[in-house]
Amino acid sequence: MTVDNGQVADQVSEGNYLEPQMLAAIDSLELRARMTVQGLMSGLHGSSHQGVSVDFSQHRPYTNGDDIRHIDWKVFGRTDKLYLKQYQNETNLRIFILVDISGSMGFSSFPRPYWRKFDVAATLAATLSYLAIQQQDRVALVLFSDEVKLITRLSNSKDHWRAVLAALNDASCFMPGLRAAKDAKSTDFSRVFDQVTAKLNHRSLIVLISDLFDSAPAVLEHSLAQLRYHHHDLVLLHTLDHAELTFPFRSPVEFEGLESEGRIKMNPAGLRRSYLERFNYFLQEVERVTRRFQFDYIRVDTSKSLAATLRQFIALRTASISKGR
Repeated sequence: MTVDNGQVADQVSEGNYLEPQMLAAIDSLELRARMTVQGLMSGLHGSSHQGVSVDFSQHRPYTNGDDIRHIDWKVFGRTDKLYLKQYQNETNLRIFILVDISGSMGFSSFPRPYWRKFDVAATLAATLSYLAIQQQDRVALVLFSDEVKLITRLSNSKDHWRAVLAALNDASCFMPGLRAAKDAKSTDFSRVFDQVTAKLNHRSLIVLISDLFDSAPAVLEHSLAQLRYHHHDLVLLHTLDHAELTFPFRSPVEFEGLESEGRIKMNPAGLRRSYLERFNYFLQEVERVTRRFQFDYIRVDTSKSLAATLRQFIALRTASISKGR
């Protein structure tokens, strides 16, 4: 059933802007993103979320070799520490938002009004690109599975956000898992990261939105090491269905692989413990590898409100900026 977007918008209150049942019922990705931004901002109220000023933006610690003309001597007088003034052209970010469109991202443990992992990923990508453009940061969207399928130009124009939305709306053209599991391809993270890093001519922020199901921790570790070596930064939004996290199945059920594995019927009772042990180990390893390189890790549960995810993202980025990352 298609829900009228206007009726949904009229029914929304401050308390449920970011609830998955509400957002999943909205067909328009643009409306979902705008409502998510509005809900996020209403929740932040008068928080310390900081925009980019016209000229002087922030400070960073002085390091040997920096131009002493940019030292803020007033701050030195107060703190006895050397800090440099940074200006807008220094603080504006180059952000590459990578969205996994492999078959496993098409999974949802419940029918509508619940949504697939890809729907969550697309909403996060649209929302974060909107917020970045409002901050005058330049954004590029990357869609990938076994390789990079699409990469937009890097821009901070308002029209560019429309291009990002269009690419996300058309993602099903590149995502066989949403149409037929037998055609799906697994993710080759090593190849994808090689293709993306080849485009990074300047220090950039990578926002990776994926379930990482086809990435062995060792492969992920190698790719993240390359990003850190080239002084890029990364935030991993590890996007997972609630059933993948909890394995709530009790009675015999048919499982279908979304990346060419086929179907199998089994009694899940005897599998639950071993599944959760292995899956939790996988989660711990991914988080460990990510944090080893001082990158940020956020676990995204598709059944939960996006508010916590977005606020955590903002808090982590604010902390990174204060540390000069």
